[in-house]
Amino acid sequence: MSSVTEAVRIAPPGNPLTRSVRDSLIVAKRNLIRMSRIPEMVIFGLIQPIMFVVLFTYVFGGSMKIDGSTSAEGYKNFLMAGIFAQTVTFATASSGAGIADDMHKGLIDRFRSLPMARGAVLTGRTLADMVQTALTLLVLAVVALLVGWRVGTYRDTNAGKVLAAFALLLLLGYAFTWIGALIGLSVRTPEAATSGGLIWLFPVTFLSNAFVDISNMTPWLRHIAEWNPFSATVQAARVLMGSPGQSTAPAWPMQHSVAASLIYSVLIIAVFRTLAVRKYRSATA
Repeated sequence: MSSVTEAVRIAPPGNPLTRSVRDSLIVAKRNLIRMSRIPEMVIFGLIQPIMFVVLFTYVFGGSMKIDGSTSAEGYKNFLMAGIFAQTVTFATASSGAGIADDMHKGLIDRFRSLPMARGAVLTGRTLADMVQTALTLLVLAVVALLVGWRVGTYRDTNAGKVLAAFALLLLLGYAFTWIGALIGLSVRTPEAATSGGLIWLFPVTFLSNAFVDISNMTPWLRHIAEWNPFSATVQAARVLMGSPGQSTAPAWPMQHSVAASLIYSVLIIAVFRTLAVRKYRSATA
């Protein structure tokens, strides 16, 4: 039996849950330090959502009918919840690519030689990605305010509800990073992880209520969009932020969007974290 295997089997004393949390935070800190030393990762992560805000606002703003009006101001406030949700979910690709890169460089093998919780490597990585996504959301919100986005344009809201909306967005982003983690563990190169992480995101984000009113879709597409987990979080964000374009569709996720968003995100985390950790164990066995 190799010394690496022996090292994995030797666990330090203490509560397993406590060790797992500690190890996850250590790995998260390592990834955050790495991100701070490569500012291009953060800068390029900001450029795409800012471009979407500017392009959709000024190119499509006067053509989209929201709540019976083609006002550019109305579409601007309708759009931002969708842009926020798209931003947190597109972080999935970079998460998967980062894990694939660690696998490719042999860093995971180094972690295997340490007496640490197996799931801590993935949990730490996803937590670090969530922190980066939160910073991106903060900058994006400032940009949105500069171009005229305002909360409470459709109904009254408050700071607590707005913060709850951003919390739901981050929870969805965290859930989707576990899908990215599974993809990163399932491919051989970071380039494949990036491509695989983006291919499925486009239909998920565009076949939704993020950019258009789903009531104008054909019936079969509308039903898919109404039950799309991404749509539930966008709808919840609009409700909590008091934005226009809140769907009146009878589908349960649209009528109970906050609860639906929570349920979808928790289920995605439970399922894909289990699959990702299992894949990690088999890949490093």
